[in-house]
Amino acid sequence: MTTTLPAVTQAQSEAALQWLVRINGQPEQARSAAFRRWLLADPRHPVAYEQAQALWNHSAPAAATLADEDQLALQHYLDRMSPPAARRPGRWRAGALAMAACLIMAIGMLGGWQPGHWLLDLRADYSTSAERREVTLPDHSAVTLDAHSAIAVQFENGQRGVRLLHGAAFFKVTHTGEPFVVQAADGQVRVLGTEFEVREQGAATQVTVRAGRVAVSPSKGAMARELIANQQVSYGAGQVSHTLSVDSAQHLAWREGWLTYSQAPLAQVVEELGRYYPGHIVLLNEALGRREVSGSFPIAEPLQALDSLGAVLGFSRQTVLGRFTVIR
Repeated sequence: MTTTLPAVTQAQSEAALQWLVRINGQPEQARSAAFRRWLLADPRHPVAYEQAQALWNHSAPAAATLADEDQLALQHYLDRMSPPAARRPGRWRAGALAMAACLIMAIGMLGGWQPGHWLLDLRADYSTSAERREVTLPDHSAVTLDAHSAIAVQFENGQRGVRLLHGAAFFKVTHTGEPFVVQAADGQVRVLGTEFEVREQGAATQVTVRAGRVAVSPSKGAMARELIANQQVSYGAGQVSHTLSVDSAQHLAWREGWLTYSQAPLAQVVEELGRYYPGHIVLLNEALGRREVSGSFPIAEPLQALDSLGAVLGFSRQTVLGRFTVIR
């Protein structure tokens, strides 16, 4: 008879991460009586520790950046974690700062925190985590923010301005006679009254028009490219792509709660479903990621969508620590 263990609790997950920090800094702690007692105290503790190792490894690259950029804050964090007698009179060494960053990253990721966005979100007037959000601007224009997106708004001196800080936003602009400009990366989209989306796509910014007309400039002073309904361009590094004809209703189906694909690579589908998951989804199989997917999937249930895809493509998923899902 097989016995199923209860789920690992949040407190056990955080305790496992704390032990991982100690053992990374002092490997001999792995052989200590205290660590053995903790492992034996509950059959879920070894499971929690194994899950913590997986999450730690996933958070390490972003943590290295955090350690470089926020050394002072991390030093204070390490000081608070340590008893007074153990505190160092000088600066913590780089390895200790990196471990502190990994711990902050790993615990933050359990809550769905996006480490690359936290500084940008401080500048935002409106932002989202794993959900969409409808916003009405002062001129009664409507904005739909996609998951993990943020905008800053500046309306003054007869100008209507919005900056996309990260993610994606769909705009339904009210015609007032005043210019309406959306800035994203180094470029901008200028309109008088229309419906369109601006979306970050890695190093590029993508613009899709649902109705009306917009002018897209890849950088300040560059020649603008005009788009009409069902057209799309991407820009970056001062250049604009060729204009594409697209089905804007299909492309913008996320506003209605769906993601729709036609022969899209699984890696893209997983990445986009991950926007609506309150944690992190990681695809470990590159060959699997290149498999093509067609269909429509509800964004309200990203794990159910993955299970449906897994049944067809033959992959499995495992969710650890409640919010960290691995696809193999």
